[in-house]
Amino acid sequence: MKYPAVLSFTDILPELDGFDTIIDARSESEYALDHIPGAINAPVLDDVQRVRVGTLYKQVRAFEAKKVGAPLVAANIARHIETLWADRPREWKPLVYCWRGGNRSGSMAHILAKVGWPVVQLDGGYKAYRAHVAAALEDPPALDLRVVCGTTGSGKSRLLETLAGIGAQVLDLEQLAAHRGSVLGHLPGEPQPTQKMFESRLWHKLRHFDPSRPVFVESESKKVGNLRVPEAVMARMRAAPCIALQLARENRVRLLMEDYAHFCRDPDVLTGQLAHLAQLHGKEKIGTWRDLAHGGEMAALVEQLLQDHYDPAYLRSIDRNFVRYPQADVLELRDIGAADFLAAARQLHAG
Repeated sequence: MKYPAVLSFTDILPELDGFDTIIDARSESEYALDHIPGAINAPVLDDVQRVRVGTLYKQVRAFEAKKVGAPLVAANIARHIETLWADRPREWKPLVYCWRGGNRSGSMAHILAKVGWPVVQLDGGYKAYRAHVAAALEDPPALDLRVVCGTTGSGKSRLLETLAGIGAQVLDLEQLAAHRGSVLGHLPGEPQPTQKMFESRLWHKLRHFDPSRPVFVESESKKVGNLRVPEAVMARMRAAPCIALQLARENRVRLLMEDYAHFCRDPDVLTGQLAHLAQLHGKEKIGTWRDLAHGGEMAALVEQLLQDHYDPAYLRSIDRNFVRYPQADVLELRDIGAADFLAAARQLHAG
């Protein structure tokens, strides 16, 4: 094969995991919005340079833009080779892409090939990859999904984490979305990814599952924080068999206080989030909850939130959204210790 090889994403996909490095040659802001999972960012033009060259291209002419851009591109590629890839052997096989598979990735692929590396350039660039992901999520693989259901605080996320730890296949949508899936679900210090990045992460997980083995997933709603679960994936989940995870309410309160300890430490943040529920529960009840939070009565607050908000909402939605829930296998947790979750995970994993 002559290098650089320019291949479509369809041709590349079977070998995607075989590349030694996947290089996103776009600017840092483009990379931050979404990228092929596992790709590193090595901009041919950074954000400032891209604006400068692009402005010349639109307002003056292409020749002037290329005359300014060429030395910037050359210097950036040289720096990446010196700082990132100088120790790579002759057999090192990178995949390079940019927005449309044009000048940016083409320039990098050309120089890497001149060094002697067997570089592949993605024809159509990120746009071709994105089109594939969108189509794949409209028709997700037929997997043996098992939906873990349970009221808020019953330990669904901990069970999924434990299942993953013992080798079970787990689709943790909350982990992919960096959100716990409720009005209080924002993870401190960890912003949610973009919708496209979430879909990339989801596509990446789905394509690596073994269809002959079960995949455990939580009974999420259509949205996880600000992100939307693709409709076809949601439909597969809602048609799947269910597991009803049960835990006594007093233990659910304890578990939630552990998982949401940041709210216990900062009641102002908690009450700020609870204000979003005023339309459902009225200002008087929100005021009562605010007083409990600031009075240090967190256990009483969590108990009331479960009783008045979370449990009724769960009961209204579960039968309607997960059609096989009435036939769910019941899995009861005795307590919230690691041993309790391990025993439950082993029971599920054993089949």
